[in-house]
Amino acid sequence: MENPACKPNTHRIVCCIGDIHGHIDKLQSLWSNLETQIDPSHFQSALIIFLGDYCDRGPNTSKVLDFLISLPSKYPKQTHVFLCGNHDFAFAGFLGVLPEPADGSKFSDTWSGFEMNEAREGWYKEEGYERMHVQSRKWGGKKSGFTGKGFALMGSLYDAAPTFESYGVPHGSPDLMKAVPPEHKKFLADLVWVHEEENVGIETAEGITEYKLIAVHAGLEKKRGVEEQLRYLKARDTSIPKVEALSGRENVWDMPEDLSNAATIVVSGHHGKLHSQGLRLIIDESGGREYNPMAAIVLPSMTIVRDTHVLK
Repeated sequence: MENPACKPNTHRIVCCIGDIHGHIDKLQSLWSNLETQIDPSHFQSALIIFLGDYCDRGPNTSKVLDFLISLPSKYPKQTHVFLCGNHDFAFAGFLGVLPEPADGSKFSDTWSGFEMNEAREGWYKEEGYERMHVQSRKWGGKKSGFTGKGFALMGSLYDAAPTFESYGVPHGSPDLMKAVPPEHKKFLADLVWVHEEENVGIETAEGITEYKLIAVHAGLEKKRGVEEQLRYLKARDTSIPKVEALSGRENVWDMPEDLSNAATIVVSGHHGKLHSQGLRLIIDESGGREYNPMAAIVLPSMTIVRDTHVLK
């Protein structure tokens, strides 16, 4: 039965889908529930924003990328935005498909100041490591133990072992570079770091109000100028050792101070939480964990849809 909150309105439907992390079954169920709950004509023309982190933790990264790549041809009237998450950034760098630093520096320059952590963090040091970004060496390396939240690591600091295995190669093997098909490499190479959308409707007590929407995987730094952040995100500046907007935590949780009085929504995934405070939305209920639901938010209604919802 259709959710009344997802009925047609005069504003375009916008769906923001949280972190997927290799869970194809959850993704397929969530997509089916979105298709069921939203008026068909509006779903067919919706703006769909995927908030990043398509790989790692779950068992089927390869199938997740196949699903995402297929959407534009299956739903040609929709607009699809695929944001880059910190896991996708590291995966792309391991495969050699990140854009080269625009300042002419080398990816190995991103190691500077962090080499003291190499052994403790188990950085990758096999074939091709000399040309990798520091985050990619952490991603493809080997590290056991537990996270600060008590989760067992899956092969590396990034829980990358399931991604290697989804392509039929053992964790940490350079054979992954050949095993990943060209269409998957292109998908990862083309991921955007930020998306801006004007005139997005949000239901309020006074009716539907229009806002600017900024979608970015982790968030925008609270104390740093927004325009400066948007510039480096649009440029996809890979000379930065750690991109806070893709991988930060407390420093990107809140709204940036620059936007405290602006009619702007900032929506992210990344944090393993479902959080809504004012115009700051965090949509990552699953955190890539098998037992947590995968969620999306539908605008203007602000309806939360999960893969676990049983719809008729």
